[in-house]
Amino acid sequence: MPTFNLKINNETHSVEADMDTPLLWVLRDKINLVGTKFGCGIGQCGSCTVHVDGNAMRSCLLQVSQAEGMDITTIEGLSENGDHVVQQAWKEVDVPQCGYCQAGQIMTASAFLNNNPNPSESEIRNAMHGNICRCAAYNSIEEAVKLASEKLS
Repeated sequence: MPTFNLKINNETHSVEADMDTPLLWVLRDKINLVGTKFGCGIGQCGSCTVHVDGNAMRSCLLQVSQAEGMDITTIEGLSENGDHVVQQAWKEVDVPQCGYCQAGQIMTASAFLNNNPNPSESEIRNAMHGNICRCAAYNSIEEAVKLASEKLS
């Protein structure tokens, strides 16, 4: 089985895995970073979203062999104490219902705000539309992203 050296949350991890193993399963099963969730396995729900070279990406679609040499950030690496501006906004708005989609939502929102720190409501809705929330907390999610953008301004 091949060995891959992955830079995850500013640390290098050496893992053995089949070349086509999704990054999601390497994160969860090999490195024990379980904040990234499995939702659908086909890149449609967003619960497995991580940052790859600063961009939001579905970790269920990225093979471990493709991830070598990339800078990967999971929800655990977004901030050491859970105090990233998006995480703070999530708490202030009281977004989580069941919480299952929240890591993916937060990772999508934080990558979006890195590229567009002062978005319109329409831009927020468009950026977040690919993340499914089974509890339908979409209005709260959009409110939290807007609050985070205001904190960044």
